[in-house]
Amino acid sequence: MHMGVIGHEDLSDITEMLVRGELWRIVSDCPSHNLVGVTPLRPGPETWFAQAVVDHGGGLEIIGATAHALRAEARAVHRLGPDTALVPALLGLVEELVAVWDGKPGTEIAEAVAEAERIGLYVHHVWPEGSERLAG
Repeated sequence: MHMGVIGHEDLSDITEMLVRGELWRIVSDCPSHNLVGVTPLRPGPETWFAQAVVDHGGGLEIIGATAHALRAEARAVHRLGPDTALVPALLGLVEELVAVWDGKPGTEIAEAVAEAERIGLYVHHVWPEGSERLAG
């Protein structure tokens, strides 16, 4: 199963702890031999998800350019062309989406969730009680 991730980067330390726990639960519910995490590998939830997938023994694919150390763990890197938007490219590679999102409209994550649901992908909404963003 190819599972993608997108999420807010500006999270409090407590939210990081809560989100990491929920990401681990989602990842560990999937057999490692069947799991491929697809991530832009940006700071925060996208990197935490990638680390959880690798720690669980799953495969990792990266979408876009990144110099992160986890890139060495990737079995594939999907480069984006200059006119290629991240969200449609990500959603085209996955069967499920993990969205670390506060539920507010007007963000890239909100648009990704709406599009994923429109095309029939299962979306794991991750925003544990007590979570907060540091900036709007």
